[in-house]
Amino acid sequence: MTWLLSRLLMALGAALFGFVVGAVVHSATGIESLSLGLGVASGVLLVLVVDAVRGNRLLNWLRGNQLDNAPRDTGLWGELGYRVERAMRDRDRALARGRLELEQFLSAIEASPNGVLMLDSHEQIVWCNRVAADHFALDPQRDLRQRITNLVRAPAFVAYLQAGSYAEPLVLGNGRGPGTLSIIVREYGESMRLVLSLDITERVRNEAMRRDFVANVSHEIRTPLTVLAGFIETMHTLPLTAVERERVIVLMTQQTDRMQTLVADLLALSQLEGSPRPAPDRWVGLDGLLRRVAADAEALSAGRHRLHLAPGTGVELAGIESELLSAIANLVTNAVRYTPDGGEVEVAWRLLEDGSGELTVIDTGLGIAREHIPRLTERFYRVDGSRSRETGGTGLGLSIVKHVMQRHGGELMIQSEVGKGSRFRLVFPAARVRHASDSALGDEAAFNAAVLSDH
Repeated sequence: MTWLLSRLLMALGAALFGFVVGAVVHSATGIESLSLGLGVASGVLLVLVVDAVRGNRLLNWLRGNQLDNAPRDTGLWGELGYRVERAMRDRDRALARGRLELEQFLSAIEASPNGVLMLDSHEQIVWCNRVAADHFALDPQRDLRQRITNLVRAPAFVAYLQAGSYAEPLVLGNGRGPGTLSIIVREYGESMRLVLSLDITERVRNEAMRRDFVANVSHEIRTPLTVLAGFIETMHTLPLTAVERERVIVLMTQQTDRMQTLVADLLALSQLEGSPRPAPDRWVGLDGLLRRVAADAEALSAGRHRLHLAPGTGVELAGIESELLSAIANLVTNAVRYTPDGGEVEVAWRLLEDGSGELTVIDTGLGIAREHIPRLTERFYRVDGSRSRETGGTGLGLSIVKHVMQRHGGELMIQSEVGKGSRFRLVFPAARVRHASDSALGDEAAFNAAVLSDH
């Protein structure tokens, strides 16, 4: 209420000013009515002039950019200017907070792995994030206010958008390259729509792989089961001689072994996929692994191939012994199986410049066509299914090798040419490779440190 007191004081001052003017006029003219009128008029005029000056200052401030403070007058105009300035500052702060929250919200949507597309009531694009722009082959700036059905002309999408029934998502091919999208539309506001898109290419691929895996396992197991069932029925219904019975039992044993090998490979693959990465502090001698693999390969070859399998590396690898043995054994036994009699199988080791190591299995077999190489590590993928089954393969060996190398931070690399043989390389990172002499020095240092600590 300070402005009211100031206003009253200004009125009293104006009245006093008018009284003085009236007294001066009366003393000069002696006309009482004239002095009274001029005194009242001068007091009112003084109030009007002061209000006009203060009001004009406030109007000039309001007409400007309001970056400076409002006029700091006393009384009503000063209070009014202060209140207006504070209201405008509060409004600016509220607008700034709103813009910041909107920017943060749009940034959060921009960071979403899903595509977000906002449409108005006329199906025109109001806003879209980069993921949606990539999914629908749009330009986030140029295509604003464009009708979405003029830009995305897939008949299924247009029909889905215009049908108005969005209970089920639409599965659509990606507009920019191979892939599959899942599209959901939600209505909001006044006839506005939110289009959400999700890239489900990997999910579709995994589902296809799962279906193929189940079908392949079923097929692989069905064959030996059918053979076993036929032999059992034969033994049950037909009188067999001792020689025939022995032959049937041998064949049944082979089929049983085949199923056991398949189940063992499936369990090994499942354990590899579900286990944590092995620690890099468990060291295994590579030469010991190669000697064990060489013994199995020589038994499998039975003298039919020239084998060079024990290079004497003097190297240790960090990892799980059983997994490393499985990876190397799979490559070597595959080389023996698929190399014709009289061919050659070789295992070579070399240390690379960056400290990593490379174990290479080379054969002079039939070779593999280039188009098959990218798919060799898929489960149950066979270049020649009949030849693989004849040699006792399950179609899981290279998949196991790939998973073992991934768990040990390495890589499986394949080179092959039809008629010239194949080359399979296991590349181990430098952190998992060391010379056996280094481990001996490390053990000696640890022993010396322990002795010194005892003393």
